[in-house]
Amino acid sequence: MTSSKQALARSASSADAAPGSQPGAARRAHGRGTPPPGPDSWRSRLYRWDMKASPYAFIAPFFIFFGAFGLVPLLYTAWYSLHNVQLSNLDQQTWVGLDNYKNLMSSDFFWGALQNTFTIGVISTVPQLIMAIGIAHLLNYKLRGSTVWRVVMLTPYATSVAAATLVFVLLYSWDGGMINWLLGFVGVDPVNWRESNWGSQFAVSSIVIWRWTGYNALIYLAAMQAIPSDLYESAALDGAGRWQQFRHVTIPMLRPTILFTVVVSTIGATQLFGEPLLFGGASGSKGGSEHQYQTLGLYMYDQGWIIGNLGKASAIAWTMFLILLIVAAVNLLITRRLRKSQ
Repeated sequence: MTSSKQALARSASSADAAPGSQPGAARRAHGRGTPPPGPDSWRSRLYRWDMKASPYAFIAPFFIFFGAFGLVPLLYTAWYSLHNVQLSNLDQQTWVGLDNYKNLMSSDFFWGALQNTFTIGVISTVPQLIMAIGIAHLLNYKLRGSTVWRVVMLTPYATSVAAATLVFVLLYSWDGGMINWLLGFVGVDPVNWRESNWGSQFAVSSIVIWRWTGYNALIYLAAMQAIPSDLYESAALDGAGRWQQFRHVTIPMLRPTILFTVVVSTIGATQLFGEPLLFGGASGSKGGSEHQYQTLGLYMYDQGWIIGNLGKASAIAWTMFLILLIVAAVNLLITRRLRKSQ
């Protein structure tokens, strides 16, 4: 009886406490992140201001750098593309409207650069992705030192563009290059890789293939390892061999990843610049003596920094941007159709 009366007394005293007060240990138990007592105190106002402003302060550096080095140059390039601006006299700008774009549409050099970009992109992208899928399929099986092989596949991607291109320049050298030396064994005459049309484009494409095949192979490998093993077991029970499993299970499950790599490779091919520039040497910015491997990136560089016509170079840059938007739209359309078919 005594203990029950004491419990009732304690509960009654707690009930008679002022609203909002915290009896006993609960009064001292403020959780982390809980505002201090007193709604009008300066500490409470500081806490509320901190909770509202801190997230914006944390992400502000990204938007500041993006605005300074991304958005502002993009808008300034759009402004330049509507003016006649020379590199030697940036203060003198003459409004020309869409004349720079009209000149591009009537320029044979622009259409030649666009065709070279498309050709090199196809030559480098298709073999690259096919080889990447095959390498990823081999690495997907249990191999000795699989981690070492994966690092080896990523090594070309980690190599700088300058170092890789200079090595390929030596390989494709007209006099004493290993490629012509190997061609001599099968009775083929030496090829002047820098001056020939298809030869120069094939040489530039081989540099791109060497650098990006391992990178795409690791992307495919990650996608393959995410495929449920039950699908392979069901296919094996139905009598499907490894090739049939690869054809009817692996490839259909890799369709979104394949589409992603195709889009990324297309964007990279549209912006191709370093490999043909360094491969051509003194005539690198021209894409060869007859512009046989001049890409859109090289054409923009030649117009802007060699000739000094920044207005036309800006128009080329925005044309490349519009091409990438078209590629993104096609990617979105294909992705939606794939989802509907599934």
